Formats: sequence, structure tokens, C-alpha cells
Amino acid sequence: MISTDMGAPQRRYRPPVDQPGTGRPTRSRLARTARLAALPAAYAGRTAVGLGKRIGGRPAEAVAAQVQQRTAEQLFVTLGQLKGGAMKVGQAMSAMEAALPDQLVGPYREALVRLQEAAPAMPTAMVHEQLARSLGGGWRGLLGDFDDRPVAAASVGQVHRATWSDGSPVAVKVQYPGAGEALVADLGMLQKAAPLMQTAMPGLDARQLLQELRDRLVEEVDYAREADAQTAFAEAYRDDPDICVPDVLAAEDRVLVTRWIDGTPLSRVIADGSQDDRDRAGLLLVRLLASSPVRARRLHGDPHPGNFRLLPDGRLGVLDFGATEALPSGWPARLGPLLAAGRDGDAAALHRVAASAGLLRPDQVPPQALLALLDPYLQPLRTDAYRFTRAWMQEQTRVVSDPFNAASKTQRRLTIPPRHLLLQRVAAGLAGVLCSLGATVAVDGEVRRWLPGYDSGPPTP
Repeated sequence: MISTDMGAPQRRYRPPVDQPGTGRPTRSRLARTARLAALPAAYAGRTAVGLGKRIGGRPAEAVAAQVQQRTAEQLFVTLGQLKGGAMKVGQAMSAMEAALPDQLVGPYREALVRLQEAAPAMPTAMVHEQLARSLGGGWRGLLGDFDDRPVAAASVGQVHRATWSDGSPVAVKVQYPGAGEALVADLGMLQKAAPLMQTAMPGLDARQLLQELRDRLVEEVDYAREADAQTAFAEAYRDDPDICVPDVLAAEDRVLVTRWIDGTPLSRVIADGSQDDRDRAGLLLVRLLASSPVRARRLHGDPHPGNFRLLPDGRLGVLDFGATEALPSGWPARLGPLLAAGRDGDAAALHRVAASAGLLRPDQVPPQALLALLDPYLQPLRTDAYRFTRAWMQEQTRVVSDPFNAASKTQRRLTIPPRHLLLQRVAAGLAGVLCSLGATVAVDGEVRRWLPGYDSGPPTP
């Protein structure tokens, strides 16, 4: 049993002062708010300048692309400099990198990778303070060779490498003091920047993303809850030939200690991995997300690339379990029949199952309109192996972001129950990562293997 020392008063986290060239985030809440508030104002200025350029004769498409590029560059730089909710939003958006137009991917792909895997580090003294409060004054006896330099830093905490009592390497996640309050405050402020986020990544439902993230913040700062989820995954996939989940060794207040795993970050596979590695990573991502509600009775809710590693032995390492959803009964009963009806092009059965699941009002969305909306997303189910491409993601983004497109109008008439929002975000994030990988994946085979009701087809009336 690890001793704890909770006698000292808790201090809220205030990141160090922003200094040019140091990569340190803004210190005060007032300064953080001012930096986030400046985003919509700067966007308004850019659009006004863009209007002037159009009046002056520049093509509307060229002006729109310039506004989008400058907006995205400022957005990702700002989100990367701030922790809290700003960082969390940036990570969620990074999963949809494939939706960006080709001419815009290069300038800030590097910024997206930084959002997935790194942020300015917490001061060493504060790290030691957090360790002492959670593990007790003798924490160095538990964590030998503790490296003060973080190997990763993100929205809720940062990770250090150390050695456990048995001599094995471990990952020590240390939470930023006041992380929960910072997350909520930043997300509240970022609600005002939703139009800007929409411009940077057309097709992203920014307001829904922010609301869904806000609803799950309390879960993400609860390391005891994360430890329970990770343990459930570790037990479900123990000795699995494809998926590796490190065991939890200790979870105390603001510190989480797990086994260390080495591997290539998925962001690096996306940037310069071989096609074999891309295909392998894509297949295992689909396998993890399709199988976990059956094997672990939970869904991994955060498929951004920073949470995964491709291990030297070919397995997929899964690192973060702060966002999971318990599914005691496995997959929703209607999901398999719904996908089967769409796969087979049965508009009537698709409409019937969707209505019974509360996804639409039958009088608001005609069957053929629903099939037309979902048809592109069902393509991977109609072939033995499907190649995911950026062009495919960009086309779907273009369609849903056009308010005058029939598919976009149909989408706005759907009524997604709150309990399905995480599943929708996970599916969208997974598709985005697969397209960034350019992976060829046997999606239909994995779905047949893990989703009840899919292989048997849609139910009869």
C-alpha cells in the first residue's frame, strides 16, 4: 500500500510566464483568457480584409484559402501554447488532420503532432511537490531513477520515466494542479471561438465537440477512474498478439504509475511510416475499437494519434484511458443491424432501424435521403479491404460543410441522443486517423467479427 501525505494545502496550477523562445505557456488566468479571446477578434479582422480583397478583384476561392490558412495557423499555435481545455480541443481536432486541404496540411502538420504529444513542461519543483503529496515523502524510494524531464506533456498531466521496485521501467503520469478547473474555464472561453474553429477545419461540428468534451472533463482528471478503466483493458487484452495495454502499478490522487512500453508514436507513422506499418496500425486501431466493447465492456473514447504506439513486435500499444465509456451490455443492440442495412443499400430497413434507435423522426428524414447521407461512410463495409485516403475525407468534409447540399440538410435533421455522442466522435476520429495513415483495412471483416446483428443482416419488419 502506498502511503499518502495530504496534510499540505493544495495550490492551483499556474503555468510559468510566457517567454519568447522558451515554449513556456502563459501564467495567469487573465492572460490565458486574453489570448483565447483574441482568436475570434483576429478572425473577424481577417474576414474583413478578405472581403476587401474580393471587392478588389481577387478570386473568392483564393481569398477564402488564405483566410483559412492564417486562421488555422494562429489557432493551432495558440492551442499548443496553452494547457487545459485549449490543449484538449487541439488534440481532438488533430485526429481530423486528414480533412484539411492538401495545400494546408504541410504548414501545420508539425503543430498538430506537437499538440498530440507535447506541451510546455511543468516546473520540476511542482512535479516533485505533486509526487510527495500523492505518494508520500518517500516517493523516491518507490520511483528509482526518476527523470525530471517529461517524455510527454498534454492537457491534464505530463509523463516521466522512472524505475519500479522490481527494476522495470515505468511511466509516471503527474497531473497539473487545478487541471480540472483550467479545462472547464478554457472550454467555456473557446465556445466563443467555435466559428473560427469551423473555418480552420470545415465540417467539424465545433460546438458539439466542445460540449461533448466539457461533459467528460471530470472523468479525465480522475486518475482512480482512469486506473480502473486501464486495468479493465489490460485484463481483457492480456497476452493478446495484437493489442498491448500496460498494467497499472499505482494510482494515488494526482499520480498514475504504469508499465513502460516502447514504440513508434502513431503521429510518426503518419508522417513517415512505411505502407506496411500504416496498414498494420490502421487494422489494429479498427480491431481495438471494434472489439473493446465486447472484450473489455468499454469503449476507448479518444482515438487521437498521441494515445497510440506501434511496438517493435507489431502490436498496437495503447497509452491513455482518461476518456472511456462503460458499455456493460457491449455494443448497442441496433448498431449491427443499422450498419448491415446501410451496407446492403436497404434504405427502408436503414430508416426503420435508425428511427427505432431515436436517431431521427421518420417524418423529417426520408429513407433515401438517409441512405444518401450515410452511403459514403458505408463504403468501407462493401469491400474485403478498403483504402482510406485524404481525398475521401476531404470530399466528405466538403459535402457536410456546404449548407446548401442535400446531405448537409439531412444531417441537420438527425436527432443524435446524447448517449451516442461519444460513439459518433470516436467513429469520426477513427476515420480521420485512418485517412491520415492512408491505410488499407479489412473493416468489414472486423465489424463482422465483433458487432452482433451485423453478419445476420437487418431485421425483418
